[in-house]
Amino acid sequence: MRGAGVAAVLIDTHCHLADAAYDPDRSEVLDRAWSAGVVHVVVIGESPEASDRALGLAAAEPRLSATAGVHPHDATRWSPGAAEWLRERLRHPRVVAAGEMGLDYHYDHSPRDVQRSAFEAQLALAGEAGKPAIIHARVADDDLAAILRNQPGVAAILHSFSSGPGLLRAGLVLRHYVSFSGMVTFRNWRLDQAILDTPLDRLLLETDGPYLAPVPHRGKRNEPAFVRHVAERIASLRGLAPDELIARTTENAARVFGLPSPGLESLAQ
Repeated sequence: MRGAGVAAVLIDTHCHLADAAYDPDRSEVLDRAWSAGVVHVVVIGESPEASDRALGLAAAEPRLSATAGVHPHDATRWSPGAAEWLRERLRHPRVVAAGEMGLDYHYDHSPRDVQRSAFEAQLALAGEAGKPAIIHARVADDDLAAILRNQPGVAAILHSFSSGPGLLRAGLVLRHYVSFSGMVTFRNWRLDQAILDTPLDRLLLETDGPYLAPVPHRGKRNEPAFVRHVAERIASLRGLAPDELIARTTENAARVFGLPSPGLESLAQ
């Protein structure tokens, strides 16, 4: 429970802040985030290049952390050299998770067997480093759940969740986390039950910026300040005050990423 007088503060657990979409005004984007009550942003790496840019941002700003990994779209780039690169990056204190990794059988930009091999290897490296894994899942629920079951000691975050009940159950049995994005505000969103079925101590918030801007910003570039809309929609669905939902999800993010808690006062300076 939050202490008296500690404001509910937000963490955006998944933003591609190193993306070129933010190059013209990244500082202003972050200023808007801090003004909106966001105290920390996890900057996602989905390739060696993007991961290194994310780490550069995190090294310069204490309210940012980085991740490092290879997206399933680029799984053909996985190699012994990439494994050594990831092992080294995961030793860095500003890198709080491995990923974005996983399986994408919708686009199939990489062969499925190559995707599985790269995913399994990255998941093992996350376990070796004692850091969580950020998981991309698209039309691959059965294979993804099987791989997660084979490495039960690795904490995982099912990012921007839009999968079926089978993957949700598999993830929750393994005590993984489930993160929801601006998709929860879309008119065609059909997974309210997944939000209701996710225990409060496993729930996370994200933007997935610059993608998936929530209503009322849909169609625009997404940014961390907009994560509040995700929180408000989920709070309404679950019958909670927004501040209570925000406080619980912030505690969860602090726990899984090893950030200061409660209140994250040291990050809000």
